Amino acid sequence: MSRPLFLSLLVCASVACQGGTVPIVPEKVVGHCVYKNRFSELEECRDYVGEWTEKAATEDCEDQDAQVVLGSACGLSERLGYCFLEEGKERWARISFPGTDAQKCGSMKRGCELFGGGVFDPAPVCGGKEEQGGGGGGGGLATFLQPVRTCKAPLAGEPPGLSEGGQVCTWEMISGATEPGRSFDQYASCDRVRTQRPYYPVPPAPDSTREDARMNDAAYASEVKWVRSQIESTACVCCHSTRSPRGPSNWFVESPGNFINSFHPRGLAMGAGWIDTVGFGAYRPEDNNGFSRASPERPHDSIFVTTDAARIARFFEAELAHRGYSREDFRDNPYGAGPLDTQRFFRPEACDKGEGVSAEGTLVWRGGPARYLYVLETEAATPTVPPNLDLPEGTRWRLDVPEGGAPFESGTVRYGTVPGGLAQRFPLVGAPPALVSGRAYYLYVLEDIIRPVTRCVFTAP
Repeated sequence: MSRPLFLSLLVCASVACQGGTVPIVPEKVVGHCVYKNRFSELEECRDYVGEWTEKAATEDCEDQDAQVVLGSACGLSERLGYCFLEEGKERWARISFPGTDAQKCGSMKRGCELFGGGVFDPAPVCGGKEEQGGGGGGGGLATFLQPVRTCKAPLAGEPPGLSEGGQVCTWEMISGATEPGRSFDQYASCDRVRTQRPYYPVPPAPDSTREDARMNDAAYASEVKWVRSQIESTACVCCHSTRSPRGPSNWFVESPGNFINSFHPRGLAMGAGWIDTVGFGAYRPEDNNGFSRASPERPHDSIFVTTDAARIARFFEAELAHRGYSREDFRDNPYGAGPLDTQRFFRPEACDKGEGVSAEGTLVWRGGPARYLYVLETEAATPTVPPNLDLPEGTRWRLDVPEGGAPFESGTVRYGTVPGGLAQRFPLVGAPPALVSGRAYYLYVLEDIIRPVTRCVFTAP
């Protein structure tokens, strides 16, 4: 439950109300809650970050007289800043203060630090730094940039590429890979990639730089070199390298000695395919320079994008055995994609707050403006991330805001009609099939990828 106001005042008094350093919070977001602050009468949005249970997040949101949305973050495009409240071990409430009026920055800071006992992280309008893609130290989320395929001439001294005209073509996507033996960040934009998954600097595993006698074994050292080469050719280096803007996130390829020692056991288990990582999305190898990873067709493959799934799995299995782990140790963690899996397995219930389609065909939802809108068959899987999980079978209609475009509001779109400034992603050509009166459909509306505002089943009028 959220801390009472009087307790916050006591906590604040004991530390002289000086605020503190903005915490580096985990990537894990259990859900979010939009509510009206009882004291300021202003709307706020709170993310449940870190080791919250769904039950605890639900109860906390109900304490605000609101209903939690599990599996997504607030992600407000216009805000004055965040207020971070530590609600327990490895558990934070990250409160977004919406707005653009710089005159309110002082009162928001005082409200957070004086009355809330938290730490205020200002947005640029309040003097904070611009976010450089994929979230900052304060946990901000940039707008998800859809993948694009970019083609470049090979670097000087490198052989011709495999694409037309000898170019090197690469998908700028978290699951993308350039050609084997080349470096991803020299042929694609990591800034784009870091908008597709929250990026935070996180320390590596303890004692990661210890001397490792195995590196004296030529065969073993050769396998480590191959694994690193595979990773260097993929978008993993955008976050797991000293070249990342604020430092690496957890393990990293330049870690001294044996870089594999910078991995925590769970990361190794995902590398071995012992934990299902299908939820992260994957390209087919023929579309990704021969690289692939876990997919619905191959759920036991590695999380790592690779040209040899069996070889990389053997390597990580051997590392786990070296550390004394077995599959049984990860039995209680069958899925590895966190909120992506929560969303992937979500099944909608009936709309109960007026959402759906009016008699005139107007689409109505609650929760704020949208960048993506779907109408699906009720049995369709809930869409998640590109390239292979964002357009499931059973999609009848999908609208997107093009890159750089403004979100659209509830009540501004009629089914089958594409307003100016939006793009129809599906069907590719022509209007979607008409809705059948009395039949149920799944309405799924997102403020951004993996940040839903409405997901429920309505009956066509």
